[in-house]
Amino acid sequence: MKKTIPVIGMACSACSANVERKLNSLEGVNEATVSLPGRTATVEYDPEVISLEQLKAEIKSIGYDLVIEENRSVEELEHRAYQLLRRKTILAWIFAVLVMAVSMRWISFGRNLDASFSNQIALILTLAAIILCGRSFYVSAFRQMRHGTASMDTLVALSTAVAFLFSVFNTFFGDKVWTSQGIAWHTYFDAPCMIIAFVLTGRLIEERARKGMTGNIRALMGLRPKTARIVTPDNGTMDGGFSEIPIAAIGVGDMIEVRAGEKVPVDGAVTWAQSFMTDDGAYVDEAMMTGEPTPVLKRSGSEVLSGTLLVQGKLRFRARQVGEQTALANMIRLVQEAQGSKAPVQRMVDKWARIFVPVVIGISVLTFFLWLLIGGMSMFSQALLSAVSVLIIACPCAMGLATPTAIMIAVGSAARKNVLVKNATAMEVLRKVNAVVIDKTGTLTIANQQIDFTKADHLSYEERETLKPHVQEAVGAMQEEGIDIHLMSGDKDEAVRFWADKAGISHYQSGVKPQDKENLVRTLQQEGKTVAMIGDGVNDSQALAVADVSIAMGRGTDVAMDVAQVTLMGDDLRRIPDAIRLSRRTVSTIRQNLFWAFIYNIVCIPLAAGVPRLFDMDFQITPAWAAALMAFSSISVVLNSLRLLNPNRSSERH
Repeated sequence: MKKTIPVIGMACSACSANVERKLNSLEGVNEATVSLPGRTATVEYDPEVISLEQLKAEIKSIGYDLVIEENRSVEELEHRAYQLLRRKTILAWIFAVLVMAVSMRWISFGRNLDASFSNQIALILTLAAIILCGRSFYVSAFRQMRHGTASMDTLVALSTAVAFLFSVFNTFFGDKVWTSQGIAWHTYFDAPCMIIAFVLTGRLIEERARKGMTGNIRALMGLRPKTARIVTPDNGTMDGGFSEIPIAAIGVGDMIEVRAGEKVPVDGAVTWAQSFMTDDGAYVDEAMMTGEPTPVLKRSGSEVLSGTLLVQGKLRFRARQVGEQTALANMIRLVQEAQGSKAPVQRMVDKWARIFVPVVIGISVLTFFLWLLIGGMSMFSQALLSAVSVLIIACPCAMGLATPTAIMIAVGSAARKNVLVKNATAMEVLRKVNAVVIDKTGTLTIANQQIDFTKADHLSYEERETLKPHVQEAVGAMQEEGIDIHLMSGDKDEAVRFWADKAGISHYQSGVKPQDKENLVRTLQQEGKTVAMIGDGVNDSQALAVADVSIAMGRGTDVAMDVAQVTLMGDDLRRIPDAIRLSRRTVSTIRQNLFWAFIYNIVCIPLAAGVPRLFDMDFQITPAWAAALMAFSSISVVLNSLRLLNPNRSSERH
């Protein structure tokens, strides 16, 4: 069984790595991947070996939570968490400003009160800030320590605790220990307050930006109505009354009535329809599911899909697929799984993220002792501040977010254009496509179902079938991108040549069998081409299986769609060059994100460690500035990925 489960409590890539490692270590779990920006875990497991409740208990033991209960609203939980984070952030800044004011003597307590009193006031305020605003960092770090793991919370907890405890020590023993040795000393209560305030601010901005990333999947979920109107039988007939029930309570076989302006709640077959334009039909807008801009006439026997909108008339239908079995639910599931899947480069980054926090702690300890080695106890404050700055400036979050944020936005954007990309690998490989093999009937053309097939030989090609809308435009767009297009069909040579000329395709083959399509794909690959196969039927499945990227038409066979990595919902082939351009932009964004994340850590860690001071340069990143830079690094990666939502951004050629 495969299920995508919301995860609560993750804040950085080390968090998602910990959850993923824990899930994959459990008996009965075949594979688990965790998406940090999506806050989800896609788990393939054996329900006979391990239950969802057991998965939840295991994840709770390391400080996180899985939302498996049907009556728990993830959106409500996330809204509450966001509001709590917002309140904590505001309160943290109030404490930070007050502590800064007290520490810098901007607030006077009278001439008779010495500096020790100001330090004690700052101590109380800082302790309140840690308990009220930063407690979650310590709780999370402690739970992870018990299980031998670490995350960004560990770095925040360590850095703030060290700065706070050192300041407490100096408040009560500074004169006795340091002044007696002629060493100047200070308290740094402002450091933990500023660190907590900046980290919370970064997470608040990141959560706000994440709403833009998840907007596409929320739009799909928003297509589902909350309730349905069930027709109740009266004396054995279906002419009785109605009852409003939750969509989750609908069963297969229930009779449902939908009126103009309402959404279809589940998939089913129409039994009766009526509108003012026709006595035996009603018009349904299926644009979100198929891309068709014109409402479709539905009569008795027609299929209706969950999430589509009845724009005119009213109809009744029998429920056939309900709950997670509807086409819309399947679409949402595919998008969620694709958004949570990992591109090849992400797996390398995940391995680095698992050891990043321990490595940073090691660098921090090394920094502390190197400063003591260089200057002795007179450099104790310098050593401590440098070590704290290293702890807080190192950011695994930016690296962890670099790839999944871009993939998540790209997959969601593609879905809104009726292109379902099944995994991150397909999104990454699409940009390399320079050869396309395309089937004719059902993919490039639509057969005329109204003709008398006994007289088909006497009809013109355009009477037998028609070219799908916008085909010439789609072919031209792909050719402009440097993509060679090959038309393959089992039809006669004259017919295939006619439709190839009509579509603007110069390479074509007629009278081909399924093996011939596969052979062409393999031949093009041997020539060094990256090949996409576009098909809709069983006879395309062999070629789809061996292509670098397989694309199925949403109205094709289940076999074709099961094999394909990309499914095109509807008949608009222009979405294919759109998807290729989106892939190029996505990979370019990932590269930018990774470059920034790695350069940030390579440059900032030495600056935080105080390396410039070794060369008599009066410059060092303080703990407060370290927290600000750390927060900015994560935010910048998210904001850069959000640029993918702009469809007007020019594509980049590779």
